[in-house]
Amino acid sequence: MNMGEELKEHKKFFSKIGANYLILGVIAIIFQIIIVNIMNMTNPEYLSDMNILTCISSLCNYLLPFPVFYWLMKKLDDTEIEKSGINAKTFIIYIGITMTLMWIGNLIGLAITMLLGGAMQTNIDNPVQQLINNTDLWLNLAIISIIAPICEEILFRKFLIDKTIKYGAKVSIILSAVLFAFFHGNLNQFFYAFLMGGFFAYVYIKTGRITYTIILHAIVNFMGSVVSIILANSVMNIQASMNTVDAAIILAYVVILFIFLIIGLYGLTQIKKARFNGSKTQIALKSPFKTVYLNLGMILFILFFTFEMIHQILG
Repeated sequence: MNMGEELKEHKKFFSKIGANYLILGVIAIIFQIIIVNIMNMTNPEYLSDMNILTCISSLCNYLLPFPVFYWLMKKLDDTEIEKSGINAKTFIIYIGITMTLMWIGNLIGLAITMLLGGAMQTNIDNPVQQLINNTDLWLNLAIISIIAPICEEILFRKFLIDKTIKYGAKVSIILSAVLFAFFHGNLNQFFYAFLMGGFFAYVYIKTGRITYTIILHAIVNFMGSVVSIILANSVMNIQASMNTVDAAIILAYVVILFIFLIIGLYGLTQIKKARFNGSKTQIALKSPFKTVYLNLGMILFILFFTFEMIHQILG
């Protein structure tokens, strides 16, 4: 096979990857439309219940499209990643890095949406924050802090990286970050999803164990949903009347934030020194960007979710 044919074959492979994730997103939307329309004809009052809508969203995003997506991805060959454990110190550093990337990504997203909102003279709402604020605390815990991390890590780390690691860790990490960020479909989440998606890919390649990334993902989602609600309530309570419990909650959050920020910044300085045990590049791409992203499947995926983000911004 000559160089031109090899390039075409590799582009075809990544086009299938992009197309598979596009199909995953499209099927999720189709299921949502079908279920919402059925409910609108039978029990329309349920559509005003945010808890029910959250359950529908979770069902359509993760469970219903899974069989088709699994079937599509199984057509592509896997490469086994060497498994290795990490000690408690390293895992705490990983938590710190995850939290730091979440805060950095949130600040970037907030700054950009504020600038866009100012230019458009409108507020760009964060749909996820609205969902969190209007959903029952226990449902937040179950769906956002447990179900979502498990499903998303399997979809965007396990399935994706096992297929692409043969092209090297760098290709897999960046691709995982890009697909994960676009798949969220809104600008508010894009930047921290990109940063954390890339880091979770790094951890999975480093350890070969999806359990670690699920736990890290669950921690950050727990902080962003359950803890954020408790913190917001404490802030509102303390504004009304000073009390010891709410003051202690706010203080504890600030202390934890500061500690993990220091740990995370330290951890980020050490990542450049890291090595991936047993993760050798089997196929070195001559033009990685052109091969991975400039193909039909990946272009359609990016265009589709870019449209989703624009639609969300315009309301």
